[in-house]
Order: sequence, then structure tokens, then C-alpha cells
Amino acid sequence: MRRTKATAAVLVAVPLALGGLAAQSHAQGASPSPSGTFGPGCAALAQKADTARDKVMEAAAAYPQLSQLVSAAVRARLNSDLDGKSDITVFVPNNQAFKSVTASQLASLLQNQGQLKKVLSYHVVDKRITPDELSNGSFTTVEGSKLTTSGSGTDFKVDGKANIVCGNIKAANATIYVIDTVLQPPS
Repeated sequence: MRRTKATAAVLVAVPLALGGLAAQSHAQGASPSPSGTFGPGCAALAQKADTARDKVMEAAAAYPQLSQLVSAAVRARLNSDLDGKSDITVFVPNNQAFKSVTASQLASLLQNQGQLKKVLSYHVVDKRITPDELSNGSFTTVEGSKLTTSGSGTDFKVDGKANIVCGNIKAANATIYVIDTVLQPPS
């Protein structure tokens, strides 16, 4: 029943993903801790439920601000792959991140399932990354390329350009870091 609700929410989110987007707040978040979230965008994520027991796709679907990523993962048929993995980290672009992608680029990406899967897989690392590992990290993504992280305190970047706006969100099989940019794998 719970999976059916999440799937229904995802299917409703597909048309919404191509429409209007909610504005993100940039209020100061709490300091990082091993068990808590951090970042200036955490307050803007209106969480509907505790996601610690949910697989990563259901956890992401609980946040309306992540609907475009969830919709794209469903289109790429990655949702069951991600839910089937254990101990992963997902750098999830928020809806605001998709605004920086041109409409034609987004349409082209959504129509090419192979390329979409490649781009989305670049956002996934096959290990749980703790906040302590973000300051000077280099990780191999599921796509196969390297992704880097840098920063300190509650101010971290991914690949030198994407800000982690809310980090250390727990799901049953993943740690989620919400970012403000759609990452592109190296050519």
C-alpha cells in the first residue's frame, strides 16, 4: 500500500515536474551532526513523514521540492535499481536546480532514456557518505566517473559548483544530500 501511494505520487509529479517550481528558502540551518540534517535549505524541505524507514525513492517522493528528480528517475527506470541498492548516497538536485537547465535541454534529456540514466547515475555513490567525508572527498559514482566534494561546517560543494542545501537526510538504504545544481558527468 505504501509503495502504491509513493508510485501514485511519483506519477502525479511527472506533469508537475515540467511545470511550476516552488521557491527555495535560504534560511540558516543547524550545524551538522552524525545523526542530524544540516544546511540552509533544510527549512524549505517540507517533510511529510519520517523517511528513515523508507527506501530512497519513497523518501525523496516525500519532499515536494524533489519531485522533478523523482519523476526523472521513474522515466529512466532507475527507481527500483536505487531502491534495491543498500548503503548508497544520492546527491539529489532540488526542483530549483532543474530551473537552470534550459527547457530544450531538459526535454531532450527526458526523451533519451539512456542519457537520462547516465546523468542521474552520476548523482549516486555506492556507499554512505558521512558529513565528515565531504570536506575533501572524491567518490566513484554508479555512472563510473569521479565526483568530488569540498567545504566545511555546513557549507559544502559537489564538483565545485553544486551547493549542498540540505544534507544528511536518512533513508532506509541511503543518505540524501539535496543540491542546487543538476550535475553532468565528465565527457
